[in-house]
Amino acid sequence: MPTIHFSRRSLIAAAALSLAFGQSAIAQNAFPDKPITFVVPFAAGSATDQLARALGQSVTEQTRQPVVVENRAGASGMIAAQAVAKAKPDGYTVLISTNTTHAANEHLYKKLSYDPVADFAPLAGLGKGGQVLVVPEKSPFKSVADLLAFAKANPDKLSFGSGSSSSRVAGELLKQLGHIDLLHVPYKSNPLAITDLLGGQIDLMITDVSTGIPQIKAGKLRALGYSTATRSSMLPDVPTIAEAGVPGYDMGYWFAAWAPAGTPAPVVETLNKLLVNAVNSPAAKTFFANSGSEPWTTTPQELAQFQAEETKKWGDVIQKAGITPE
Repeated sequence: MPTIHFSRRSLIAAAALSLAFGQSAIAQNAFPDKPITFVVPFAAGSATDQLARALGQSVTEQTRQPVVVENRAGASGMIAAQAVAKAKPDGYTVLISTNTTHAANEHLYKKLSYDPVADFAPLAGLGKGGQVLVVPEKSPFKSVADLLAFAKANPDKLSFGSGSSSSRVAGELLKQLGHIDLLHVPYKSNPLAITDLLGGQIDLMITDVSTGIPQIKAGKLRALGYSTATRSSMLPDVPTIAEAGVPGYDMGYWFAAWAPAGTPAPVVETLNKLLVNAVNSPAAKTFFANSGSEPWTTTPQELAQFQAEETKKWGDVIQKAGITPE
């Protein structure tokens, strides 16, 4: 076979051509190369919306691509979740949501318009928060122990309000682990429940910190306990409900991100890195500091496992409480 000789010039030209083709391929496959939409299941101004906008700011800074926050509120988050589940699985549509759509809803509704597991590719955990057990300032209860003692001696004499699935389930868990009976009064939102609590129409509630803390700071509500296993940085002197007399009590809320099922693995990996970086950005840190929640990040695999555990946990509490799915 004859020996083929290549000149130095031809070798350099071939290498340059190969590099050009390689860079072109990378450019064509680069993600993201156009705007990303963050779909939020709750109204503008909600905690989830605020977090999505803070994260979007960071993702834009990282990628130089705009992030559009689209609020699709209603039906306990189902409208937004269904929209993302049916979106093109290319990474350009991301659901920024909570335990409501991906842990609680399947136990609270007979029929969902989406599958929380099969229809989504987990991306990353984003944050966790807790709630606070509050009573009016004029309430005779100065501690969780006071409340439990009265409730045990006077079954069904106390009422608790709730304006979200997180608030409702937190109250049901207090009943179960505290071995007490409480009358549940539903509201469309936690602020509405707070209004009646201040007016004396209900006796107590477990509300998100951002809703409760203004009234606590104003001296209108008394905080008896915090709902997660560790104390709140915004209410460091308030014991956890577990510390205050209900061992094992731990019921918080969380934020996470998902893409449509079938999103390519490399895109999922890229989105995970972008979101994890965004959680640690200055804008996100400001959100966490002001909302009483904490940053929390995961791999996609860790989020899938966590979601499975939380779905079982929420389901157990809801079923034990005898809550009939709507």
